[in-house]
Amino acid sequence: MNKLHTVKKSKDFTNIIHSGKFVKNKSYVIYYKDNELPVYRFGISVSKKLGKAVYRNKYKRQVRTIIDKYKKYYQNGLDYIIIIRNGCINLNFASKDQEFKVLLDKIQKNIEEI
Repeated sequence: MNKLHTVKKSKDFTNIIHSGKFVKNKSYVIYYKDNELPVYRFGISVSKKLGKAVYRNKYKRQVRTIIDKYKKYYQNGLDYIIIIRNGCINLNFASKDQEFKVLLDKIQKNIEEI
């Protein structure tokens, strides 16, 4: 994931979460919103409730790998905020990947309806 493709500012996170659309399952919540830029951007959030820093960083690394795997599914001009939920902890990587893909398909369907 390129540094250009990341959401870093706290105000951007809160703006996307409060005014964007979302899809969710037991492992992830993905908020998405138009950003009026020619690129897509991602932000990843993991609560301290999910473990110490070593484990939170591991979950973020895994999600970044999954994001890179599905680059062709992202729409330019959208911001995505991925919140990792408690259900993601005990899953293996293949299951995490599959659950993320299901949410991406839901987002694609929602965007096509508009």
